[in-house]
Amino acid sequence: LSEKPSAYVENLAKDLDAQLRETLRSSARISQTQAAVLCALSALDAQRQAESTAEQLRASMQRYLEDSAQKERMAELARREAERLHREIKELKSKK
Repeated sequence: LSEKPSAYVENLAKDLDAQLRETLRSSARISQTQAAVLCALSALDAQRQAESTAEQLRASMQRYLEDSAQKERMAELARREAERLHREIKELKSKK
């Protein structure tokens, strides 16, 4: 966090302040400490959900890349077979 520009950190602080105020406003029975803990839990939950989503996207991309590579190999085999058959047809026509 210390490596981030100060404007970024200030925006984080503003967002946290707004979230704390909203949490305190929504429930008159909680203390500032409890609101801060709820905000921290909410942030941690959001982080873990984002990490899970990122992992799912990475896995999807990996499957896509593997599928794409397999399709490319199959296409190459089909091209080679088509070339072989074309040569065979050409040879058969030349023998007539």
